[in-house]
Amino acid sequence: MNLYLRSQLAFVVIAMFGFAFDATAEVRLPGFFGDHMVLQQQKPIRIWGWADPSETVNVTLLDSSGTLPDRSSTATADQSGSWSVELDALTASTKPLTLTVAATNRIEINDVLVGEVWLCSGQSNMEWAVRSSSNAEQEIAAADFPLIRHIKFARRPSNDPLDDVGGDWQTCSPDTVGGFTACGYFMARRLHDELDVPIGLINSSWGGTRVEPWTPPIGFQQVEALEDLYRSVLAKTPGTDRYKELLSGHLESTKTWLAKAESSLQAGERVTASPSFPNALKPYTSHQDPTMLYNGMIHAIVGYPIRGAIWYQGESNHNEGMLYFEKKKALINGWRELWNQGDFPFYFVQIAPYQYGNEDSTILPRFWEAQAAVQSLPNTGMVVINDIATLNDIHPPNKQDVGERLALWALKHDYGKSEVVAASPSMKSMTIEGDQVIIEFENTGGTLKTRDGQPPSHFELIGNDSYGFQDATATIDGNRVSLRSASISKPTAFRFAWHKLAEPNLTGATGLPVGAFRGGEVPEFPTTAAIEREFTLVYDLNLKTLGRSISYDVDKSDQIGTFDRVGYLVELTPSEGEGQKVFVAMDAFTDQAKLLGVPTIDSGAVFQQSVSNLDVFSNQSSITGGRSIATGNIEFWPSNYGQRNRSGVTGASNTAYDFGDDPGPPNDGYGSMQVHNPGAKQTIFAVNNWKSGKNADLGIGNRDAEHSDWTFSSNASSYAKARLRVYVRPRSDAAE
Repeated sequence: MNLYLRSQLAFVVIAMFGFAFDATAEVRLPGFFGDHMVLQQQKPIRIWGWADPSETVNVTLLDSSGTLPDRSSTATADQSGSWSVELDALTASTKPLTLTVAATNRIEINDVLVGEVWLCSGQSNMEWAVRSSSNAEQEIAAADFPLIRHIKFARRPSNDPLDDVGGDWQTCSPDTVGGFTACGYFMARRLHDELDVPIGLINSSWGGTRVEPWTPPIGFQQVEALEDLYRSVLAKTPGTDRYKELLSGHLESTKTWLAKAESSLQAGERVTASPSFPNALKPYTSHQDPTMLYNGMIHAIVGYPIRGAIWYQGESNHNEGMLYFEKKKALINGWRELWNQGDFPFYFVQIAPYQYGNEDSTILPRFWEAQAAVQSLPNTGMVVINDIATLNDIHPPNKQDVGERLALWALKHDYGKSEVVAASPSMKSMTIEGDQVIIEFENTGGTLKTRDGQPPSHFELIGNDSYGFQDATATIDGNRVSLRSASISKPTAFRFAWHKLAEPNLTGATGLPVGAFRGGEVPEFPTTAAIEREFTLVYDLNLKTLGRSISYDVDKSDQIGTFDRVGYLVELTPSEGEGQKVFVAMDAFTDQAKLLGVPTIDSGAVFQQSVSNLDVFSNQSSITGGRSIATGNIEFWPSNYGQRNRSGVTGASNTAYDFGDDPGPPNDGYGSMQVHNPGAKQTIFAVNNWKSGKNADLGIGNRDAEHSDWTFSSNASSYAKARLRVYVRPRSDAAE
């Protein structure tokens, strides 16, 4: 299918282009061929364009200084008007060349250099200009580098692959550099200083864009996890089997409808609505849709020889975890296959720490992990920038260090500077020795150190005897770091910089920062002993004894002082199968311990509100776990309730019982004790209709039914054991 799809895409391009020509068409080059352009050294020089069908085109690359040998070739335009030539490779030279293309007319392109060409792509942090970067005034004033050239493509999405893209090559000077891609420019400046050759930057970037629109169809096809995206592209591509199948089906149903409509019209009968055009066949409408920017801003330059690509993107995909790795694989392998120059270098920037509103603090670290996994692809490298972030600005202005670090990858792996340290330190191995975890690093460039001279920060440990991850004390020993925590005697796993705002201080000997990573086996669920080292038990209730009156096995509510956190441990063991457990803790929503239990009419507890900083642990994989989850709410009341989402909980239904219900009379009614994570559209646990005893509703996670919060499930009798424990965390300043 891939060859067929590629041939169809090529047919679309040729057909579109063919309409542009008539019998008097002049020879033409792609719009990005122009004065001041840079050709890639040491690779065959490919020149192409359009002319009248069967017209002879003469191409010559001339060096008036006589330093480089002239190159020339002749081509004949095919029946679509396309032609191309390939000139022998040249070595880098600072001497300007002249490219002439002659047929019925003559094109002359001057000041052409031969050097190193890099494609610069991604979203806003790649598009970010020198004029907006740190020390912009000084950087612009010092930018007298006429051998650095830059071309910027206009933003142009397209459903069909476009054969041309335009732009003007600019020579680097204080008058022009302000609009250059900052990452690309600072990389080019370092390469120019080291190599003393011309550097060409092709800037095809667009702020705020996702990775999918930059990806060609062949990239999606090669990644099994992206099959749905590939099928969507096929359905919208004329000529593919999928397109023909869907369109043929629509035409048949339309023909059937037309015949019936004709008959109904003649008989004076009511006519049914005509079949709707399938949404799958409708062209994409947004520049964020798959292939749209590849088609409009990359396809036209495919085949133009480059040394490699640099990429800075991910903010718009940052909540996708490891799926992003699959999408980057599609992008990189797709570009490489179409360029047909092997696994060319692809160096990219790991996005910086950033607030991202009230988002779960671990979403970004999981994305960093996916970005790091991209380095498993050949000839790729990642720049870590957690040391130069601006936490309240998604665009860190320090693009100098970003460009320098990109240049390090190229210098080491593409330009023979083997002594250069390019990669940030990463974990080589992890061992557990008693109460400590020892991590050995590679790519350190010498002895590990910290930027501020303090012990390494942002390490955490977890063990079977701990409530979640705990801060660890880290000690450097050469290229190893040992971790300990006073509250964990048997650690099983660690994590580093695992927070969206983490700015750790650990670096290699050359100062390159260590990126977020983790290792070991995280316990499935904290032990009760671990929970009770941090929390104090308030209530213990056998849920098999539910009834109109609640009789706690343990009630210490009279003994509780001030507290800042509340926790609920629910354990349900069905008559058959494994037991289910969940522990959820949140910031205190009341200062009265007596209101934390089952909200009976006697307790007077009524809470319908959001809660913050949820810690969620469960042995059920369907439940979204994590620490400091921002989106939480509770529905505690003894009354009846309806489905209508009067409180306006985001994402809640108005027709089903879920995490946005409406309490109502009578006050001593059905009863709800529910904790939810609306951000994940999940019920964490529910205890409803307790007055019904064995017919009460009990559940952990979402119920797989119309009413996800277990309302009307009447399932308490299905559990052999059921238990609820309520905890508080005493305030740390309670004794003061």
